[in-house]
Amino acid sequence: MRILDEKPVTWSGTVRASLEDADVFPKTESGHLRTWVGVGGSPQSVIRAAHYGLPLMLAVVGGQPERFAPYIDLYRQAAEQSGTAPQSVGMHSPGFIAETDEEARELFYPRYKVIRDRIGATRGWPPLRRQEFDTELEFGSMYVGSPETVARRMASSIATLGVDRFDLIYTSGTLPMSARMKAVELFGTRVIPLVRDILAGRPAEIK
Repeated sequence: MRILDEKPVTWSGTVRASLEDADVFPKTESGHLRTWVGVGGSPQSVIRAAHYGLPLMLAVVGGQPERFAPYIDLYRQAAEQSGTAPQSVGMHSPGFIAETDEEARELFYPRYKVIRDRIGATRGWPPLRRQEFDTELEFGSMYVGSPETVARRMASSIATLGVDRFDLIYTSGTLPMSARMKAVELFGTRVIPLVRDILAGRPAEIK
């Protein structure tokens, strides 16, 4: 927390090496580093972020987004009890964008399955089935499809949780660079404007 003020810090604790006149470079124009606390479901981490008055980034990487609503309530309650002002809350979820839903799913699924099965093998999960993947796209927190599909699902999650920021993990495994670059282009030029229109109640402008 002291390092965020971009001034030399001398400090010692119990879980890492001591700091002596430690500094951070390059300096920002504001004179204060901005950081978010990423939380994957630990209430203690949520409370700690609130205690220090830091913004909260929820790693919503599977399942229904609304199950994270209690963490946002906890964050605000903990901030009130700590006497700090609650900061922004964001969410961080996987996704991929192509011109059509079918193209996005066919490009994304086989690469995602490799990673998911590799992780699952260490945690006792069964291999990913296509039906499970499709269900996650329909009801969970994975945003894969055309710009219109992704925008509508993003807007729904943002509105449901009331978050201020949405970070999309737009790559998975061995997706071709050209496909990733196209996904970034579509996200910036089509998805973001559509999300803003939906949240602003301008459905007539959505094509």
